[in-house]
Amino acid sequence: MITGTSIALDPLVPVWVVLALAAIAAIGIGIAVWRRARGAGWRTLAVSVLVLALLNPSLVQEERQPIKDVAVIVVDQSPSQNVGDRRERTERAVAALQEELARHEDLEVRIARTADAAGPEGGAIEETRLLEAMTRAVADVPRRRIAGAVLVTDGQVHDVEEALPTLEGFGPVHALLSGERKEADRRLAVLQAPSFGIVDREVTVTVRVDDLPGNNQGGIATLNVSQDNRPARPFRVPVGMEVPLTFQVEHGGQNVIELEVDEGPGELTLANNRAAIVVNGVRDRLRVLLVSGEPHAGERTWRNLLKADPSVDLVHFTILRPPEKQDGTPIRELSLIAFPIRELFEMKLDEFDLIIFDRYRRRGVLPNMYLANIAEYVQRGGAFLEASGPTFSTPLSLYRTPLGTVLPGEPTGDIVETPFTPAVTGLGQRHPVTAGLAPLPAGEQPTDDAAPVEGKWGRWFRQMDVVPTSGSVVMSGADGRPLLILDRVGEGRVAQLTSDHIWLWSRGFEGGGPQAELLRRLAHWLMKEPELEENDLRAPVEGNRITVERRSLEPDPRPVQITSPSGETTELVLEEHGNGTATGTILATEPGIWRITDGERTALAVVGAVNPKELADMRTSPEPLAPVAEATGGGAFWLADYDGGSSAIPAVHRTAPGRDAEGRGWLGLRANGDYVVSGVNQVPLLPAALVLLLAIGLTLAAWRREGR
Repeated sequence: MITGTSIALDPLVPVWVVLALAAIAAIGIGIAVWRRARGAGWRTLAVSVLVLALLNPSLVQEERQPIKDVAVIVVDQSPSQNVGDRRERTERAVAALQEELARHEDLEVRIARTADAAGPEGGAIEETRLLEAMTRAVADVPRRRIAGAVLVTDGQVHDVEEALPTLEGFGPVHALLSGERKEADRRLAVLQAPSFGIVDREVTVTVRVDDLPGNNQGGIATLNVSQDNRPARPFRVPVGMEVPLTFQVEHGGQNVIELEVDEGPGELTLANNRAAIVVNGVRDRLRVLLVSGEPHAGERTWRNLLKADPSVDLVHFTILRPPEKQDGTPIRELSLIAFPIRELFEMKLDEFDLIIFDRYRRRGVLPNMYLANIAEYVQRGGAFLEASGPTFSTPLSLYRTPLGTVLPGEPTGDIVETPFTPAVTGLGQRHPVTAGLAPLPAGEQPTDDAAPVEGKWGRWFRQMDVVPTSGSVVMSGADGRPLLILDRVGEGRVAQLTSDHIWLWSRGFEGGGPQAELLRRLAHWLMKEPELEENDLRAPVEGNRITVERRSLEPDPRPVQITSPSGETTELVLEEHGNGTATGTILATEPGIWRITDGERTALAVVGAVNPKELADMRTSPEPLAPVAEATGGGAFWLADYDGGSSAIPAVHRTAPGRDAEGRGWLGLRANGDYVVSGVNQVPLLPAALVLLLAIGLTLAAWRREGR
């Protein structure tokens, strides 16, 4: 408790009245002085007493309660603090600061830590926003109470520019640097990288290797380059020069390119020796060949589906007339466009992404040599879809051609013509082509031997009976017979639909069905779109949260192993969802390439920007915080200078506002001396009786003087 004394005025009349009376009196006294009248001095004193009485002065005594100043310690927990002994040195400094500042009874100490990426709340891993944490910690404190701040950091702070305008009146901001002086480091920077690329075309990436602080520019470094987790290829690149690298986009979806440069001289950390580029592969145009064996009601279903997608180039031929038909029709009336058999099935076959045979049968139009070419096309990685018609169960079946070597269903010769509702098998509930089309009852898990699940769809009325010889039966029809079979053949994929009545759904018969979604998924699975892989491990990234997703046709209880960019390995147990997927999440604690594997498959998760600020320069430096120190009067101190000493930090003093707040071996925090008034005692300086006595006495003295 302290006491403050002051004089206060509480006028008995409005101030302007006092001033007016004082002015009139001053004029009268001035005239008297000018005329050298006797008693002018006594009149002046009398008027002064009256004016002072009207102002009513009083002595005010305040009981003041001191308010503690607030100092904030800001702790840098960004990934760059993991280098060397920085984190341990930081924690020692924080403990020493707390002990030192606790000795000042007029100081309240707050500790603010940047969000730790390894903590449950996660944190920014691409940049260090230290000043944001500082201002947030004292957002409820008036600036007149802030003593200052001490930042315990490696100096690599990335929000200085935006925070500078808000630091007026904040108090001195000091930096305690956790690293070593004269550190050296090698880094890999990606200068130019496309986000998208056309499948089967090349993209160019420009990189540069830098040795900081530039002592080895002009040397040679080894750059190892890997694409999609394949063995790396080494390249010799000059240090300090831009180097273009060319890659081919091999598939749709994410193409991950990993770059890693070898260790440099005096290397500080290898965290910024690696970089990852994700190029999303998109197909320029999808070329689809549709061959209809004969005109029928469902032919337009396929055509409408494929023509509705502007990215699809459709080549469609319908065989209207078999060669064996001899009815005397003139040749010029037989066809508007000749069927370019040799061009399609020999010269340009590999240019198609998908080939569809719709109700095709052997009728001499396509020789077996060309059908064998299609089978080889599938083996080499092509996509083939066969939609069966009634002739598939006859000796004219496509199965009796070289294409039978790639078809997964062998006809029994029976044609089932009875109403049935297509159903999704237990295996189909887990396959991405059919998963979710017919949802399971709540709480039920799909299994391979589970009963097929029918959707609320319209019925079909014809199905060709087949015996599956390979592949996966994902949909069933009449009496549980295979309706849709998917298979992998060599490098390619094959789908077989054993009914020609899917067009009933497109016409809305009995409410229709999900024919558009089913056929879209089917076509994309055949063309190897990554999101429809049935046995796959993926790791999409959102911010610094990695979601691990495993899709499998059978439940897989195995945990996955996750390896961080720094080489630390952890295990993650995935939660099974019953639709063929199991997922789990993990917070990334550092930017870079995270590897996820379950023993069979490996996925890569690229966390952070291509060139995260946090890894751009990991050397300890006071330069980024120099504008803050200059604006607030703070200083920078190297904690390494105090290793092994009696104290882990510089001495801390309280300084008056406007005085220097840093010096050799010490830092200062402002002593503001703020307080709150807890009580006031007010005593009049001129009691009424005294004023009256003085006024009368002085007036009488003036009258007596004038009367002589």
